[in-house]
Amino acid sequence: MGGERSEEGTDMRLSEVIGALSHALDMTEGQAPGHCLRCCWIGMHLAEALPLDDTGRADLYYTLLLKDAGCSSNAARLWELYGGDDRLIKDDFKRVDSQSMLQLGRFVLTHAAPDAALRERFHRVLNLVRHGEELATELVATRCERGADIALKLGFSPAVADGVRALDEHWNGQGRPRGLAGEAIPLQARIALLAQVVDVFHLSGGPEVAMGEVRRRAGQWFDPTLAEALARVARQPGFWAGLTDARLSQRVADLEPAASLVLVDEDRLDGIAAAFGQVVDAKSPYTYGHSARVAHCAEAIASRVDLPPARRRWLRRGALLHDIGKLGVSNGVLDKPGALDAEEWKQMRAHARHTEEILARIGLFGELARVAGAHHERLDGKGYPYGLLAEEINLETRIITTADIFDAITAERPYRGAIPVSEALRIMRGQVGSVLDERCLDALEASLPTLEPA
Repeated sequence: MGGERSEEGTDMRLSEVIGALSHALDMTEGQAPGHCLRCCWIGMHLAEALPLDDTGRADLYYTLLLKDAGCSSNAARLWELYGGDDRLIKDDFKRVDSQSMLQLGRFVLTHAAPDAALRERFHRVLNLVRHGEELATELVATRCERGADIALKLGFSPAVADGVRALDEHWNGQGRPRGLAGEAIPLQARIALLAQVVDVFHLSGGPEVAMGEVRRRAGQWFDPTLAEALARVARQPGFWAGLTDARLSQRVADLEPAASLVLVDEDRLDGIAAAFGQVVDAKSPYTYGHSARVAHCAEAIASRVDLPPARRRWLRRGALLHDIGKLGVSNGVLDKPGALDAEEWKQMRAHARHTEEILARIGLFGELARVAGAHHERLDGKGYPYGLLAEEINLETRIITTADIFDAITAERPYRGAIPVSEALRIMRGQVGSVLDERCLDALEASLPTLEPA
């Protein structure tokens, strides 16, 4: 691809790009890295035992990788309701049989405002008990509809979107959000839910515990025919070992049905960056539209400092994805209406390194990962995550930093209202030389009269 700058196509599969970015979804769900990949491994092995045509296998493959595409959209609401770490809540809830009142009750009691005073805990528990059914349906509907929308924005088929939308439906009709039952639930959704439960319980207890949970929920959560097929698949040599294979990402990429293999081009990379930027922004109501605005602003600055068109296009992707690491930050930190304590600040600062690590999984994004991950570095060396000095911070990072700070100041935050543009520019002028590059700030200011809303 010519150092990520060419307008030509690439030799990288779409499946590899989506698989790499699925690690960001794992973080939001509080899952161990590779959860979506492991689910894809499980589900595609199960597909071998089923009469699925090439189209059906392709739809299943991307349903498995994108099953959690909407996971960020209910994180803020979870934190609002429970008052605890949304990632931990999501992780622990995956081990709960939502059709067991005993397990549900225990979950609410142990996860509602665990560190709060007794009075607050009581009110949260009471609210969750009184409105449990309604709230659970709301949370699942938000997540699944948003995930289906992201799948369509990424250019996948309506069947993939339907699979993501129906992930939490149960065979006996007691799932959510629509209460579908039996074969009214898309097959790819039935397989994805089964694979998800297998991975979660395998990770915590091994093959016997995972298969025991499948047997217990067969006919209730799971299609009994699929449960029986999985029992046969689970006896295949190498099935369980594949879940812990260091080469799992490549092995999952190799499972992609040949008929659906797509090599990403520049337009597809633009679409992927835009879609995952929306996933990031959905994490908090205070970041809604942030990634798109930063990208829009960065592009305008880049034009003023004479970056060539191909490089500006490349930079826009980095700006859209600069905060992807925030998917691993609790909403209790992102949405806190006050100063962060030392531990919370440590978690917030980690998002920059997470951004670099996630993007670096995509071979095409090696340089972009470093550029986007450095957006909180400062010219005076007091930034993070590496404390780079001015000469170590390239122009593209300085552009993203300028756009990011401008949007952060002029947007509403949980601890203050939006600051007017004139005041924001005054504040930013005071950071020239220590935080901001003067050339980039000049370019931003010159661009403001012509900038239209993103």
